[in-house]
Amino acid sequence: MASVYRWITDTLGITEKDVPENRTVLIGNRSPVEDFVYIPQKFPDNTVISSKYTLLNFLPKNLFEQFRRIANFYFLIVALLQFVIDSPVSPITSVLPLVFVISVTGIKQGYEDWLRHQADFEVNNRPMRVIRDGEIVDTRSSDIRVGDIVRCKLNDEFPCDMIVLSSENPEGECYVTTANLDGETNLKMHRSLPVTALLQNVESLNSFKGVIECEQPHTDLYKFIGRMKTFLPNRQETVYPLSPENVLLRGARLKNVKYVFGVAVNTGEQTKMALNSKSKGQKFSCLERSMNKYLGVMLILLVVETLTCTIAKYTYDAKQHDLLKEHWYVYPSALLSGDYDIDVQNVMGTFLSFLVLFNYIIPISLYVTLELQKFTGSMFFAWDIDIYDEATNQRAKANTSDLNEELGQVEYMFTDKTGTLTENNMQFRQCSVDGIKYEDVNGVSLKMTTEPEDFTDSGKEHRSELLHEFLLCMGLCHTVHVHKDSENGMDSIDSKAPLDYQASSPDEKALVEAAASYGVKFLGGTSEYIEVQLDSYAERYELLHVLEFDPTRKCMSVIVKTPTGEIRLLCKGAESTILHKSISGNVDSTLQHVNDYAVLGLRTLCFAYRILSPEVYEEFHEQLAEASSSLENREEKLNAVFEIAEQQLHLVGATAVEDELQDGVADTIAKLREAGIKVWVLTGDKQETAVNISHSCDHFKANMSELYLVKQKDPNEISRMLTDYSKM
Repeated sequence: MASVYRWITDTLGITEKDVPENRTVLIGNRSPVEDFVYIPQKFPDNTVISSKYTLLNFLPKNLFEQFRRIANFYFLIVALLQFVIDSPVSPITSVLPLVFVISVTGIKQGYEDWLRHQADFEVNNRPMRVIRDGEIVDTRSSDIRVGDIVRCKLNDEFPCDMIVLSSENPEGECYVTTANLDGETNLKMHRSLPVTALLQNVESLNSFKGVIECEQPHTDLYKFIGRMKTFLPNRQETVYPLSPENVLLRGARLKNVKYVFGVAVNTGEQTKMALNSKSKGQKFSCLERSMNKYLGVMLILLVVETLTCTIAKYTYDAKQHDLLKEHWYVYPSALLSGDYDIDVQNVMGTFLSFLVLFNYIIPISLYVTLELQKFTGSMFFAWDIDIYDEATNQRAKANTSDLNEELGQVEYMFTDKTGTLTENNMQFRQCSVDGIKYEDVNGVSLKMTTEPEDFTDSGKEHRSELLHEFLLCMGLCHTVHVHKDSENGMDSIDSKAPLDYQASSPDEKALVEAAASYGVKFLGGTSEYIEVQLDSYAERYELLHVLEFDPTRKCMSVIVKTPTGEIRLLCKGAESTILHKSISGNVDSTLQHVNDYAVLGLRTLCFAYRILSPEVYEEFHEQLAEASSSLENREEKLNAVFEIAEQQLHLVGATAVEDELQDGVADTIAKLREAGIKVWVLTGDKQETAVNISHSCDHFKANMSELYLVKQKDPNEISRMLTDYSKM
């Protein structure tokens, strides 16, 4: 009996299930060693459900949702009253329009949900290949289970959240686009752990013994904390940390490699894409909300009118009782039935009769017209030739017809700057090295734009060394990768052809390309080394660690060992971070130059380095390994370790890159302003850069009064300034 009760409560969601803090995933759904102990969990299958209804629940659920609307519920009550009381009008006059409105809305919502079912069917039945029982088999996407090793090929969308095990690339690298997740169209590089990168075939993957321990699913697309445990035949256990770099999310698409193997860790409704999907509840437009307000006013008016007529009726009957006797055609029967008696039943019946008689004060035809307009209005999106995209041969599509009119009521528009107002195509323009400004000349050389103090040969040699050091930082401190194409002869470092750089950040790509143009050419690398070409010879730097960019730290770093054995930490980031951490270098001049670049609307970054002694590096390496393997508060622990290393820096210089405006941005903003839409631009640039871009795209007009609310931390002061500005 207890088990039946538990099943009922779990099914209805009354009881909250006890979910462990972390989950354990057996790679290949095989126990890595005999008697492996872990807490088994029940995971959902990989079925995707974006629809709201089924054949069984469509009628009751849709009727429930429709009668949640005040108007529909009101007309339903009126129709029922006409059947219950001695109605002065036929019930058909209320029932037929109500049935028509409910039917039209139900057909419209049913059709839209049928389209969702078709899309779900296509996704769930997409053919996939997984490794089971020692061989690769064909299966449907919906049949993938947590722990399955999945093989995806070029241009495939990943069917679930996976940990990448290996790819066509011997280093386990692959590139993905995440446009379906975050709108970013640039390629992002992901890689496997070195221990699994060599698992290139079914036999090696099937013989691999390991488990994955990770946090439970959550909505953050850019966060993943986990670790992989591998086991040797002698049961020896090795732990490797897993980060977002090792995760392929459902909805992302594979690029630039022919295939990739990954183990499913989140499936179905627990994938990050599904968790970020909004609920499929009923949507109400502003028009409908405003109509509900007017409906409430009309209901109050109806009740007052009905109550007034009821009181007037009985007042008239009492005062004109003798006169009523002359009405020989109704008086006897009315007197016999007690219609002139003042009791609760008669008063309520009279009140409801007047209510039914006056219910047309709220026209049901208005709602019939609205539903028809919404349904046909959604079709105009597909019929409108002005919003047809010839490049992709796609028409505009309205996923729901409930919110059509919302497009005409937009008051505020929030837009990103990079990639929206601008082309997201960065070009290197200027730089500052040891207090001296340099300017790009046709993308092949740098020209000094400020006069140096020392014109001697030793001064020139010193400036040349500093510039070379700066370019070396640009060529080494990044996460750019080279896409090699053996058919075009690009698999060799001696190739004279331009290298195809792939980067998740266009800023990094622009800086690496600039360094290559000025004599420090990044040739590529692996997870173990970086190779650059200096004039006519190549140098290989051992890559020890990459400290990824973090919005809190506002910088990223790489730790390399030079060919001479020196360990260097190379760091780049926002001037607010780098200049603060620098203890040497020309800080004051660099800050002034950064501000000058910002006024020109250029994006700036500062570069610095630190030489680490073997003792300091070993201590840092141990702390980093411990923090990386932690499942609790990993980000905080990693940032604390990063801060220890990214201190006592020597400032090298700063860069300035340009991101040109999109075509037609100024005209678009002007049209939006004419339509009464207020445009807000969101950017992480310096204040001067943001203001310059706003002027360039006519977001700020020449006759506008610029009000600044910056660098404020006191809420009271912010409130005071906003109040003062509102009075201007």
